[in-house]
Amino acid sequence: MSEPRNTPDGTPADDAPDAGPRAPVMEKAAGTGQTPPAAPGGAPGRAGRFWSARRVPAGITALLLLLLAGAFLYDIAAVRADRPALAWRRELARQLARRPLEDTWVLTGAAVAAALGLWLLLLAVTPGLRDLLPMRRTHPDVRAALHRGAAATVLRDRAVAVAGVQSARVRTGRRKAKVRAVAHFREPEEVRADLHTALGDAVQALGLARPPAVSVRVARPGRSGRKG
Repeated sequence: MSEPRNTPDGTPADDAPDAGPRAPVMEKAAGTGQTPPAAPGGAPGRAGRFWSARRVPAGITALLLLLLAGAFLYDIAAVRADRPALAWRRELARQLARRPLEDTWVLTGAAVAAALGLWLLLLAVTPGLRDLLPMRRTHPDVRAALHRGAAATVLRDRAVAVAGVQSARVRTGRRKAKVRAVAHFREPEEVRADLHTALGDAVQALGLARPPAVSVRVARPGRSGRKG
């Protein structure tokens, strides 16, 4: 009898997780060499949202500040070396000295600077990555998330498997999953009740930390839907 094959992380080959394009996004805590198996009696960690690195805004801001600081430092060094200040800095100082605070250009520049500052603060205090739905944490060292598109695909497949459903469209958000189905031979009320039951079980089976509420609308072919 041959011994069972194991994957590199120690799990049996038959129980290895699917590495397809819709597999959940997983993240290991720092300092762990491998992802440890989930302990049935272990204390799960807090399933918070994933934070975006904000590389593009941070890179653009750093580049602009670097160019601005470099220009001012070069001009200051030139003045210290008994050379005339750059023309743009002399003109800027002259304009700031002559224009009053209620000038249109001064107010416009201040508004633009304030808007950019508020935008950067908003990016700094919000997590972003709204397409990732955090999953329940069964181990404090492992975090996982499910893409909205993958969750919508699972719910759509479960919806079209209900008897009487001809087609279905699903839009999954962080708090609500909206399902629009077309029923072709059963009564819409019966189809709606079966969809509520099937999709409620499907949402719980996704393993999300905050399962979204399910909103179902069923319509006949060629007619406008009615809210469920």
